[in-house]
Amino acid sequence: MAPATQPWQDVAKAKLESINESIPLAWRLPFIPRNEKQRDVTGGYIQQYLSKEEIEITETDARTIVEYTSAGVWATETVTRAFCHRASLAHQLLSEKTNCLHETFFDAAIEDAKSLDAYYLKNQKPIGPLHGLPVSLKDQFHIKGVETSMGYVGWLGTFQGKKGTGKEKVFESEMVKELRDLGAVLYCKTSVPHSLMTGETVNNIIDYTWNPKNRNLSCGGSSGGEGALIGLRGSPVGFGTDTGGSIRIPAAFNGLYGLRPSAGRLPYYGMANSMDGQNSVLSVVGPLAPSVGTLQLLVKSLLSRNPWLHDPLVHDMPWRGEEATIAKAKKLSFAILWHDGEVSLHPPVKRALESVVQKLRNQGHKIIEWAPPSHKRGLDILLTAWTYDNGADIRSALQLSGEPKVLSNEADVRQAPQIGITYGGDIKPDPPKDATFIAANNVAQREYQKEYMEYWNSTAELTGTGKPVDVVIAPVAPFAAARRNGFLWYGYSGIVNILDYTACTLPVTTVDKSIDVADSTFRPLSDLDKSVMDTCES
Repeated sequence: MAPATQPWQDVAKAKLESINESIPLAWRLPFIPRNEKQRDVTGGYIQQYLSKEEIEITETDARTIVEYTSAGVWATETVTRAFCHRASLAHQLLSEKTNCLHETFFDAAIEDAKSLDAYYLKNQKPIGPLHGLPVSLKDQFHIKGVETSMGYVGWLGTFQGKKGTGKEKVFESEMVKELRDLGAVLYCKTSVPHSLMTGETVNNIIDYTWNPKNRNLSCGGSSGGEGALIGLRGSPVGFGTDTGGSIRIPAAFNGLYGLRPSAGRLPYYGMANSMDGQNSVLSVVGPLAPSVGTLQLLVKSLLSRNPWLHDPLVHDMPWRGEEATIAKAKKLSFAILWHDGEVSLHPPVKRALESVVQKLRNQGHKIIEWAPPSHKRGLDILLTAWTYDNGADIRSALQLSGEPKVLSNEADVRQAPQIGITYGGDIKPDPPKDATFIAANNVAQREYQKEYMEYWNSTAELTGTGKPVDVVIAPVAPFAAARRNGFLWYGYSGIVNILDYTACTLPVTTVDKSIDVADSTFRPLSDLDKSVMDTCES
């Protein structure tokens, strides 16, 4: 496929300028401090640019927002304007250049908010359980009137890289329709790494999305824009996707709750994706938010719409609130994964696990150590599934504009290098795997899932309850947040995807240099283990 005639740099620059120009003049900041001068732009720093009313609204939990908008206490328009303002500030503060937003459609959102207010005024009731709740979306969702680039320069002005489909800025993803029907207000789409296949958020349009708590560290990926935006309370809740940790990693790096459901729980139909049609390890969609109650609100609301009637891959499984009630009423057993056999934990991550264990023991719950089948073997199966086409899909998307291939000279491009490590670069790639190869990997996955299941069942002998462990607690990553180009190991998050387990990220603590000192007894298991530990500064 021949690259476009217009230089990709010009196209990317024009898009970047259009994103920044979409910020209303009244909300533009005259000065952005350098990262080293102001690492943390959360809390009081961003609050200085907001009114007291805007601070109150944007720092209120989503459940209370819905309660107030559904009762006419707060106008949806007022709430929407407050979050549009704070999202605009977040976008500017997350870098010396630009950052976490790929698309803004504030005017359309405000018109939607006015319509919701008019509905309430006329009917004296909310339109649905999410009435008036602003919701941000990762730039994989298609929304009418809004572009979807997924970080690719060559996708700009197209529908997933194709022109003349009739779907450009018209087609909407299934979940977008469901959210609108529930009363949510959609107002922005957030940054992703092109390809989606990395735990850092970087592309040739917006460059790099930093962590709002420490702008020298990554916000995570691939739902990194969501993590950063919600971390700055520029959104009360948003949706990301996860095929190797892409919801849980940004949630962990930004101190949020993030739910990775099993495949088929929530509607994914009509979303853009990399390697669409690779069905061994399905990407799933799920929410990120500052509270676990918000996750419950969003999932319960979406399931009330019977999404299995509109997405053929969603299971007919309504909300099961009684399961949570039963769990609260009994003592539970928990298994702890201290080490995955490949890469050791940084001191603050280990301390977080220790604090969780102590709190659970204090509440009388049973704790055992998790010693499952080899995670390395599971990760090998996962990586094989990710590379069935040997990077052809990603390379073809890059070639649309002629932007650099994923493994080019680091001095020339801004991609995270691990994309190239996985998907190849300028060398002639191997051909895609054939059906026989894919079938064999699917069998290996099934056998691995069975072995892991039976190990889980065997823990009934250790729990003292007569039943297997209720929950496995494990790190999302070996570090609290990665440095740029420093996300070197996906084993802790990726194992969940090959098993297709439901997983939720829970924030525990933050790094404390006075406590989280280097372990003088550490002896690396491998060069990789040493490299990961070397990224930690005591």
